[in-house]
Amino acid sequence: MSDHKERTGFPTFSELQTSQLMRLNEVLSKAIQRPFYKSRFAGLSLPLTSPDQLIDLPLLCKDDLVSSKPGLPARIFDLPKHHYSRLHQTSGTQGHPMVVLDTLEDWRWWLRCWDAVLDAANVNAEDVALMAFSFGPFIGFWTANDSLVQRGALVVPGGGVSSESRLKMIEHHKCTIVCCTPTYALHLGKVADEIGFDLVSSSVTRVIVAGEPGGSLPTVRARIKQTWGAKVIDHAGGSEVGAWGFGSDDGKGLHVNEAEFIAEVLQISDQHPSGHPCKDGEEGELVLTNLGRHGGPAIRYRTGDIVRPFRQHGHSIPYLWLDGGVLGRADDMVVIRGVNVFPSSVEAIVREIEPSAEFQITITRVDEMDQLSVGLEGNTQSATKLAQLLRERLAMRIDVRSLSVGELPRFEAKSKRVVDLR
Repeated sequence: MSDHKERTGFPTFSELQTSQLMRLNEVLSKAIQRPFYKSRFAGLSLPLTSPDQLIDLPLLCKDDLVSSKPGLPARIFDLPKHHYSRLHQTSGTQGHPMVVLDTLEDWRWWLRCWDAVLDAANVNAEDVALMAFSFGPFIGFWTANDSLVQRGALVVPGGGVSSESRLKMIEHHKCTIVCCTPTYALHLGKVADEIGFDLVSSSVTRVIVAGEPGGSLPTVRARIKQTWGAKVIDHAGGSEVGAWGFGSDDGKGLHVNEAEFIAEVLQISDQHPSGHPCKDGEEGELVLTNLGRHGGPAIRYRTGDIVRPFRQHGHSIPYLWLDGGVLGRADDMVVIRGVNVFPSSVEAIVREIEPSAEFQITITRVDEMDQLSVGLEGNTQSATKLAQLLRERLAMRIDVRSLSVGELPRFEAKSKRVVDLR
C-alpha cells in the first residue's frame, strides 16, 4: 500500500496504524478489567507496541459469546444493564436468539461506521431514503436509519407494509435512496413489473444493500443496477462486531473500514486452529477487532465471512480491499464429493439464468456422502440450463428441480435459501 496521502481525507497507512494502536490499547486496557476478558487475557502486558501483536491473543468465536440461558446478552456485553441504551438480537444461535447491547456511545460509534457507507453513496441532506425493511429486534438497518437522520436526509419508514405500498412510497415521496437486502431489491423489481411501475424512470438513483452477499456479486449487482437504473452500494456488518465494510467505487468489492476496525484474514483449519495469515489474493476468514464499541468489545472475532483480501490495490482508499466482497460463509460451506461449495457461488450461477427467480438449496446425506440439490422457480428449460452450468462451473452433477412460481417462501430480510437435512 502506498504511504501517499490522497486528497480524500483518508489517512496514510502509517497514520492509520498509529491511530489503530492507540485505540487498540485503550480498548484492551478496559477489556482486561471486565469479567469476560479478564481470564482470556491473563498475563497480557500493555501497552502493545504494534497492532501485529494481536495475533498472540486468542480468537473469539460465536460459541464463546453464547449465554447459558435464553434472553441473556452475549457474554462480551457484561457491563451493568443500566449502562446500555439499545437492545437487539441475532436471528438465532444454538436454538435461541442472542441478545446484543449498545451504550449510547457505542451507538454513536455505529453511526460513524455507517457514515463511511453513506459517503460511498454520496448521501446528503437533499436525499429522501426509503427504508424497505421491517424494523424488529434485529439490528438490520436501525443504524442506517439513525445515520441517515443524523446526516439530514429525509427518512421514509417502510416497515409493516406491502411491497406494492413501498413502491408507492417511492413514487409519492420522490425517494432517491432505497435501503434493503439484495434479495429484496430484486423482489421489488419483480413486483414493479407486475404492477407496471417503471423503476428505471423513478426518482431512485442509489440502492444501498446489506444483510447478505450479493451487492458485490457481479451477476446479482448487475441485475439490481439494471432493474433500478441506479448505482448499487454494498455494505457488510454483523450484530456482534459492527458495521465494518462499504463498497468500492467500481462495485467489485468491499473496503474494510480500518479507521474503526483492525482486520485480519486467516486460513483456519484443524492443523492451524489459531490461523495462518493470508497473502494478497488468498481466500480466508475475516477476523475483526472493533475499536469503538467499549460496551461490548469484539477482540479478534471470527466473522465466518470468507473473503479474498488485497493490501496492494488500485483504489484511492487506503483500506484493506476484499475482491468480490463476502464470497461466502465458513459455516455455510459444504464439501460435495471433494468440492467446496458456497451457497453464494450457486446463487451467482442461478442469477445468470433467472435474475430474479426464487430458489432453494437442499443439503442431504446419503450413505455418509453429502448431496446437494437446487429447486428453482421457473420452467424446465431454465432448470436444465442451470444444471448444465453448475456442472461446468463446479465440476459436479447437481440435481435441479423446476418449481412453480410462488412455491418457495419470500423474504424481505436475510434470505433463508439453504435447507440442511443432514
